Amino acid sequence: MAEGKVDSKGWSQQAQPRPKRGVPEGLWVRCPGCGATIFRKRAEELFGVCPDCEYHFYVSASDRITQLIDEGTFEEWDTDLEPIDSLKFEDRRPYKDRLKAEQKRTGLKDAAIVGTGMIRARRVAIAVTDSAFIMGSMGAVVGEKLTRTIERATEQNLPLIIISASGGGARMHEGILSLMQMAKVSAALAKFDDAGGLYISVLTNPTMGGVAASFASLGDVIIAEPKALIGFAGPRTIYATIRIELPKGFQTSEFLLEHGFIDRIVKRSDLKSELAQLIDYCGK
Repeated sequence: MAEGKVDSKGWSQQAQPRPKRGVPEGLWVRCPGCGATIFRKRAEELFGVCPDCEYHFYVSASDRITQLIDEGTFEEWDTDLEPIDSLKFEDRRPYKDRLKAEQKRTGLKDAAIVGTGMIRARRVAIAVTDSAFIMGSMGAVVGEKLTRTIERATEQNLPLIIISASGGGARMHEGILSLMQMAKVSAALAKFDDAGGLYISVLTNPTMGGVAASFASLGDVIIAEPKALIGFAGPRTIYATIRIELPKGFQTSEFLLEHGFIDRIVKRSDLKSELAQLIDYCGK
């Protein structure tokens, strides 16, 4: 109860109750895996992983680089590349307007960050796609960035790491210009392989469509995060098209490991050490 005040005549007056202090927004997050309410800072300390069920939350491309690359060693490449609306594409709104909105919302110019840095003092070439930007879909800029990164890795004899978070596959807004990136990136990887390069592909939730059908599946070693959705057409697309429900667990990391599509499932907190060990093991 709030304390009363006494006025000049000795009458007791009830003090105004203090307004309740609300909980600031963003302090807590709900886990999509188990439904638990998690202190956001705790989840961030665990690299965006639920402490109860180990569900792996979305993390941005820049956060993934921070988690993996030794502090102060990352050098970003091709920051000047930006997408254009070559086809004057429109769906619910013009593609050029969609690009501006996505760039403003995410702070990215397109759905990939590429560059070089050290992983436990081992220099690598690294590319990371970000599902926040038009679902991480691969347009001409993403394909060009990946190709240039692979070519630099070939020239400099660097281990190559590509972390895929692309639920959109090839970007439909760019038509054939997007689809040709699948072949272009794959061709660059073939030359990298001929030169004896080590390519480690890391699949995260989601890795779908043309990305899964091209460079994401071509690694010398393919790693996936737990319970990631990996495949070509997703369960919702398949059901909407042919009205067939996929088996439970189909297109998950665990299903794909069991059937030989990937080599290992690695928790996000262990990924940096695993990558360093793989580079050493392969003599790169």
